[in-house]
Amino acid sequence: FKAPSSDHPALYRDLLRTNRVHWIAEEPPAELVREKMMECHFRFQHQMALVPCVLTLNQDGSVWVTLVKPARAITPGQFAVFYKGEECLGSGKILRMGPSVYTLQQGKNREESPKKEEIDKIEPAT
Repeated sequence: FKAPSSDHPALYRDLLRTNRVHWIAEEPPAELVREKMMECHFRFQHQMALVPCVLTLNQDGSVWVTLVKPARAITPGQFAVFYKGEECLGSGKILRMGPSVYTLQQGKNREESPKKEEIDKIEPAT
């Protein structure tokens, strides 16, 4: 998929899933275990600014990452690195992503959600 411009909504996403997170403290933060959700920050490229997000812990140790605002050019295979303040909490490889802002806008325009086949075309399952 080649977007018409570097700022096209198809390049932006606000939801992604990692594989099992490698926590620096060897265990998920207590708040995440207790609440199953936790606010923190994340980045997926070394130089990028930290992005506020909410982590949702899955049974298998992976997390869903919901970004406060969509980020550009997140790609499966990159690593999501999580921070609380200055402290690096850990990281997980990005496995899959939620629909792009473009897909969500198309869905709103049609007043229906995209069909599964369309999502599979855009987002190959890993």
